[in-house]
Parts: sequence; C-alpha cells; structure tokens
Amino acid sequence: MSKLTGKVAVVTGASKGIGAGIAKAFAAEGASVVVNYSSSREGADKVVAEITAAGGKAIAVQGSVSKAEDVTRLFAETKKAYGKLDVLVNNAGVYEFAPLEAITAEQFHRQFDTNVLGLIQATQEAAKYFNGHGGSVINIGSTISSINSPQSTVYTATKHAVDGITRVLSKELAARKIRVNSINPGLVVTEGTHTAGVIGGEFEQQLIELTPMGRVGQVSDITPVAVFLASDDSGWITGELLLASGGAR
Repeated sequence: MSKLTGKVAVVTGASKGIGAGIAKAFAAEGASVVVNYSSSREGADKVVAEITAAGGKAIAVQGSVSKAEDVTRLFAETKKAYGKLDVLVNNAGVYEFAPLEAITAEQFHRQFDTNVLGLIQATQEAAKYFNGHGGSVINIGSTISSINSPQSTVYTATKHAVDGITRVLSKELAARKIRVNSINPGLVVTEGTHTAGVIGGEFEQQLIELTPMGRVGQVSDITPVAVFLASDDSGWITGELLLASGGAR
C-alpha cells in the first residue's frame, strides 16, 4: 500500500514550484489532492492533468489564502469533492527583496497577508475539517529565518513568524491529534526563483557557498520530506522545523 492511500490533502499555492511537486508526490502515494491556486488556472490545470494522467485523483480550486472568504470556499469544495480532510500543506507564499530604505507598507502587507495571515486562516479552517483521527499540517518555511540575508527584512520576518506559529500550534492542536510541522528549504530551483533572477545570479552563488553540500535544491529534494510528514510514519513528530537545505543554516 502507498504511504498516503485514502488520505485527502489540500496544497495551497500548488500551480507551480514546490507546491506543484508536493501535490504530484502526494497523488503518486495514493492521496486525493486539492490543487489550490490564486491566479494561475493554467498552471493548476496542468498539475491536475499530470496527476490524473498517471492514475491519481486531483481537482483545482481557486482562492487566495489572504482572503477569508476564499479560504472558506477552498475547504468547502474539498469536503464536497472528497468528503474529508487529512493533510494541509501551507505552501502559498510570496517574497520580495529590498534594502531598508526601499521597503514600503504595500510590500509589507502583501507578504504578511499571504505568508502569515494566509497560513493562519488556512490552518484555522482546516482544523474544522480534520476528523477524530486528527491530521497533519505542513508549513513551508525557509532557511532565510536562520541565514538572515541582507535585503530580506520583510520576507525573513514572515518566515520567522511561520517558525513561531508552527511551534505554538503544534502544542495548541496536539490534544486534537493535529500535528504541525514546517519544512524549511534552502534555495530551490523553481519557476519563481528563475523569474526573480535568483537562479544564475550572485545570490545563488552566495547561497551555494553557504551550503555544505555545494548546490542549490531541487523540488525533488523537498517532496519526500512532505510525503513523510503527511504519512503515518511521522505520527510521533510535531512542532519540528525540518531544514531541507543541504546543510545551509
């Protein structure tokens, strides 16, 4: 039997990058997956098509985690399609680097509304749908919270918040058999890091120099960790920040 057979998982921000990789990995292990997206319907449909072509189960549901009404609809659609919920991956996130003098309130609220408020709202709603057997919440943090790179003030602050929320909710929700952990990747090659000019740039080289294993990450480095945390194999693990970073910290 596959590790996630019979489980239902919501993956936020799953139209590309790490989220898409996790959605596909979950489906390959037997989970029914809800591929959430904010704006890229084309990307989400592509992920769903790949999953179903391989014999898996998936649907795409639009919604911004920063909007409470969208979050409510996301989980209502999950219940309508699959009848229950076992796993939530809080992957949706945005980032923008800027020196101190260039930080604006708009940049601050954009990143905090998605990376922090969105994570809280999604977890809040998911907790209503986990049954008596509990569930697994997997947050996607970042090693930026320990590396503390220059010009990442706001983004780093959001990921410090994710670390703290993970630890707090792991204690708060434990009595309901809900486990809460975070995967904190280093730099990973995705569409987003390519578009931002990070891959192939000076920042990539700096991070490689900080990484004992001497390379940046691939999505395939992250997905097995997510499968483990979603599965019953990790039933005694909660409140952990798992660095998937090749040793960078």
